[in-house]
Amino acid sequence: MIFIKFLSTSFLTLLLSLFSHYSYAQFTELKSFNENPGNLAASYFVPKVEHPNIVVLLHGCAQVGEELANKSGLFGLAKKHNFALLIPQQSLNNNIKRCFNWYSSDDYAKDKGENLSIKNMILTLKQQLGSEGIYIIGLSGGGAMASSMLVNYPELFNAGAVIAGIPFPCADGLITGISCMKNGPSQTADELSHLVNNSNPQQKNWPKLSVWTGKDDVIVNPLNSITLAQHWAGLAKITATKGVKNETGYTITTWKNKQNETHVELIVMDNLGHGIMVNPNEENGGEIADYLLASSISTTKHIIGSWQLSSMSK
Repeated sequence: MIFIKFLSTSFLTLLLSLFSHYSYAQFTELKSFNENPGNLAASYFVPKVEHPNIVVLLHGCAQVGEELANKSGLFGLAKKHNFALLIPQQSLNNNIKRCFNWYSSDDYAKDKGENLSIKNMILTLKQQLGSEGIYIIGLSGGGAMASSMLVNYPELFNAGAVIAGIPFPCADGLITGISCMKNGPSQTADELSHLVNNSNPQQKNWPKLSVWTGKDDVIVNPLNSITLAQHWAGLAKITATKGVKNETGYTITTWKNKQNETHVELIVMDNLGHGIMVNPNEENGGEIADYLLASSISTTKHIIGSWQLSSMSK
């Protein structure tokens, strides 16, 4: 009986393995990308066009990046609108919960650890494809790491999106990292901007940023997203009155630059917790799963549209 149960379990595991391999067969392993001090893996998808834009996706804790790309709708959008996807992947050897180590100075500092590994992945694929536009999306711990990438290498990115994430530099270790998650940053938006300007005094042009949070998020305090959006508007020296638009189920706050373009947006979702928003009723709107939350709006569709990547289909 135990042997039969073992065979059944093994067969199911094999089926799931084959199904996963088939589902993600269009991703290719990025085998060589210079130094890899963070010991990360990576895969990528490339559409059949020349010089596509690249969207980098940083997954959350306990997640597989390729699976998140599929279930969030981002992979479908990449195929439809002909942009490339780069998927860095954390391992259990680096972090027992498979989180990017966004709170560790060995990994969040410029040109060190996981930051340098991700940078080298991007530069390798950019050179390989001849791409000009580089964008980054991060969820949860991946959102916190995306924050550090945008601060450390702003010249590398056209725009970024931080979903249920944390501003950088909020934490300098595990204890302060947990405090940031639960309570929000100890710094004000102005203090964060001051810290960033001191570390990168020559930088004048900061990438556009889309920030998302669930109003009922009990894993990462929504104050993190609110402060991040305010801080990023301060970095961009936007002093104009912000715009607030109330939609069914969510609120969008925007900060526009001198060209009257939205430079920073903050989307706060009503009655939702920790995760990325999906709308299964729309094409490429995503599907419901752990930390993929049913909503009237799809995060990835909104972001790709706001970056005008959906208008660049070839």
